[in-house]
Amino acid sequence: MNSRGYYEGFGGAFIPEILTSTFEELVDAFENARRDPGFWNEYLNVMSTYSCRPTPITFAGNLTRHFRGARIYIKREDLNHTGAHKLNNVIGQGLLVKRMGKSRVIAETGAGQHGVATATMAARFGFRCTIYMGEVDMERQRPNVFWMERLGAEVIPVRDGTRILKDAINEAFRDWVTNMDDTHYVLGTACGPHPFPEMVSYFQSIIGKEAREQILEREGNLPARVYACVGGGSNALGIFSGFLDDPVDLVGVEAGGEGLETGRHASRLASNDGSVGVAQGYKTFFLQDGDGQMKETHSVAAGLDYVGVSPILVSYRERGRIRFEAATDSEVLNAMSLTIAKEGLIPALESAHAFARAFKDASDFSEDDIILINQSGRGDKDIFTIADAFADPGWHAFIRAKGHEYGA
Repeated sequence: MNSRGYYEGFGGAFIPEILTSTFEELVDAFENARRDPGFWNEYLNVMSTYSCRPTPITFAGNLTRHFRGARIYIKREDLNHTGAHKLNNVIGQGLLVKRMGKSRVIAETGAGQHGVATATMAARFGFRCTIYMGEVDMERQRPNVFWMERLGAEVIPVRDGTRILKDAINEAFRDWVTNMDDTHYVLGTACGPHPFPEMVSYFQSIIGKEAREQILEREGNLPARVYACVGGGSNALGIFSGFLDDPVDLVGVEAGGEGLETGRHASRLASNDGSVGVAQGYKTFFLQDGDGQMKETHSVAAGLDYVGVSPILVSYRERGRIRFEAATDSEVLNAMSLTIAKEGLIPALESAHAFARAFKDASDFSEDDIILINQSGRGDKDIFTIADAFADPGWHAFIRAKGHEYGA
């Protein structure tokens, strides 16, 4: 990265002049904190005493025997407090907010995990909190909306555009422009204007640091390949960061939706549909038409249907360091079913994209090889979406009965 936040020509900070001083303050606060060993120690202390870190790695013995190939390990970010990797980032940003003396935080959320994490952090540190969430995502992630509100956050539905994650980001930026003095925008993924990509990946690097040490202690060898799902890119950069300097294959798995050939997907790098553009304050690959208008995306996983992708991931793709694949909705549901049945683990729909690709590859390895999958979150939060996707008759009967009970 250069001093202006570019990675191989991607990234940067394309922001309105009114936000310039706010971003300069944030850059200074982040750089000063990063140079201060006491800050990282404070961060680790909070993560260990409040968020139960380090999260373990789990040997998936039943899956390993099923595929008769590589030994499969799973990094258990689902056991992080609030159920996903998202808290790693928001606690770090929360500590920066305290340093900057601000009293209010805002955030966008798609699947709801970042929103729940931000509301949790705000309750922990005593900040006022507002969450912007697309109306479509609010409908399919109602349990997370419930918890955000119980944690004290104001959840504002976004009814503009496609009413999903990108539209929630737009609304959050509009809020920030008018409330800069006392408000910090806790951007949830490694996208957006500099310094957000660098800052978010810095806090998420705790995943990779732990995973590398854990796999070496357990096996004495590094994995042959590491898999992570990719929406914006924060969980992928988190776990990949621990292995970038090692001879380890890194595979990011995007949302293939109904198939790359259908256009009903959210794959920016594994498909031929992504192109370079500038939007939401940074330069990266977006799903956009010839006029630069953002396309509608589709994924069974609300957290992966973003139109852009981290400029840091793009730079690693351009250098050939990270490979990108896509998993379809049906492949994801099959992988989730197999993981539940064989291991008693319920990965989030987002995480199940990484499982789907790893399962495709597992039999190609020998029993001496190791593969590591990042389970970025837990799936029980997705009960409404998962039950609908599986067309579960018992669940549908339950919902109908509840509808009659409440007079729907």
